[in-house]
Amino acid sequence: MRLIALVATLLLAFAARAQEAPVLNIYNWTDYFDDQALAIFTAETGIKVNYDTYDSNETLDAKLRAGKSGYDLVVPTASPFLANQIPAKLYQPIDRSRIPNYRSLDRAIMKQLAAYDPGNRHAVPWMWGTTGIAYNVQKIEAAMPNAPVDSLAMLFDPGIVARFKSCGIVMLDSPTDVLPQALAWLKLNPDSDKPEDLEQATATLLAVRPFIRKFHSSEYVSDLATGDACLAIGFSGDVAQAAKRARAAKNGVEIAYRVPKEGAQMWIDTWAIPAGAPHPGNAHRFLDFVLRPEIAGMNSNFIGYANANAEAEPFVDAEILKDPGIYPDAETLARLFTVNPKPQAYERLRTRAWTRVTSGR
Repeated sequence: MRLIALVATLLLAFAARAQEAPVLNIYNWTDYFDDQALAIFTAETGIKVNYDTYDSNETLDAKLRAGKSGYDLVVPTASPFLANQIPAKLYQPIDRSRIPNYRSLDRAIMKQLAAYDPGNRHAVPWMWGTTGIAYNVQKIEAAMPNAPVDSLAMLFDPGIVARFKSCGIVMLDSPTDVLPQALAWLKLNPDSDKPEDLEQATATLLAVRPFIRKFHSSEYVSDLATGDACLAIGFSGDVAQAAKRARAAKNGVEIAYRVPKEGAQMWIDTWAIPAGAPHPGNAHRFLDFVLRPEIAGMNSNFIGYANANAEAEPFVDAEILKDPGIYPDAETLARLFTVNPKPQAYERLRTRAWTRVTSGR
């Protein structure tokens, strides 16, 4: 009887899998996948990809917690978001048996990810990078010769930040990315959950708030590329994209990126399948596709981030591999930090603090 029941279960699972429509619904960060790679996937599988975008983890988190998102794959950052979402049962486990290319993942990245996804059960690492200082070389030099471009003073010292107000400063609209950097500038623990430390970081941001043009987590890429902004706190790969766009436009804009000497946040973005995803079988096929070394390399070349595939290096452009802002050297790696999930009481305090900062009140 047990054998019959097992066979029946397997047949039902197979039937359900076979009945999946040739559709895949993806919710990903803006400019975070090569359209040509999507076309290759569809050509190989016949699966149509519906592709929506967001520009902050907070937006994704709200969508998932509202329930019935309709998405088959999303891309949360490992900490604190994925780590908080797994206990809330927002994701279904990954079936590694359906992802042959899983073997190509970098073991060091997998070990780091396991701190937030125990046993690596719910997520597949995608890209990783840092949060640092992006700037327009010519405009910063004109506004302040010998500006401390390798220091968080560029973003948090009012006397220095004021020098760049006229050429445009943009900050990420993300408290989990900006506040830890402010804490690092203050020589406090970037991963602190002490209310008094948060208050100091908030005061630091309010002191420079009059000089900030806007808070946005995607528009700064085009703002930098066109010369509409001269300074930003941003993600390493986003800045690489801005520099690439400026070169392609031949507009004379030179964009540079620095990992600040006081420290920078390192993060890992992951693929995860939401609970209730309508096409989990197609999601697994896509995960196997993106883990091909040549596809991982293709996407690194397009978006300018370091990927988590240990076998992709031969397919990554030398310019990217040699860029210390994308693939940091040992000295830079030693300055990186990560942040962990925080208690709900602290999250509420941080949300209120961020509203004060962005509103300027």
